[in-house]
Amino acid sequence: MNLYSLLLSLITGCFLLIQGGGISFSSPVETDKPTITAQSILEKADEIRFPRDSFQVNVAIRTTSPDRSEDLYRYQVLSKGNENSIVMITEPASERGQAILMKGRDLWIFMPSVSQPIRLSLSQRLTGQVANGDIARANFTGDYHPQLLRNESIDDEDYYVLELTGIDRSVTYQKVLLWVNQSSFRPYKAEFYSVSGRLLKTSRYENFDNILGEMRPTRIIMEDALKSGEISVLDYSDMKLRDLPDKIFTKDYLKRLE
Repeated sequence: MNLYSLLLSLITGCFLLIQGGGISFSSPVETDKPTITAQSILEKADEIRFPRDSFQVNVAIRTTSPDRSEDLYRYQVLSKGNENSIVMITEPASERGQAILMKGRDLWIFMPSVSQPIRLSLSQRLTGQVANGDIARANFTGDYHPQLLRNESIDDEDYYVLELTGIDRSVTYQKVLLWVNQSSFRPYKAEFYSVSGRLLKTSRYENFDNILGEMRPTRIIMEDALKSGEISVLDYSDMKLRDLPDKIFTKDYLKRLE
């Protein structure tokens, strides 16, 4: 057998061996990795900020400004999901008895001196740098479409940066940038923008504590981006789960709240 015939015989044998299943070639096995999405990041951050179940929490808001003395307001908030909440003023004494009711994205304020509740908007200022929607609505998930803009490192920690776009004009802010820790999903800071894209204020989430099974921020610091030196500090305390019947989230029930 000459060299050409020998090579042809070897090639033919190898081909038959492969066809017969003696040798198989397969691509590397790819393992399924969970895909992180902007929506799942936002949901996890919201679950850390506030519980999904009905709850009660006290909020103290201190506002300082270079041109006036410190303001202090205290509130008790009752929240059921992201659609129902009541914000009751407990301090100062001159405003005690006032209450804000939220149903969906509709808000009313009840004042003992006025016979009928007055309609409000989520974006109206409550006190200092705090808008009604900052207190009345418990999370971002129901109001914004999230998009993952980028990853960012700050002080050796890695963060997701989300851009949140309001689902309509009735939301508290038209755009929010939210930084979320990649390992813990804790919110770190946020920037709030107007319809025109102007930065209105910034916030930082601080003093995380183990509350109702999660490490939650108990302090939020809001700074005015337009007026230098004006800062509102929100301190949350005494958060607890509470059974809240639907009947209390009605305009007629506001007068009977204790």
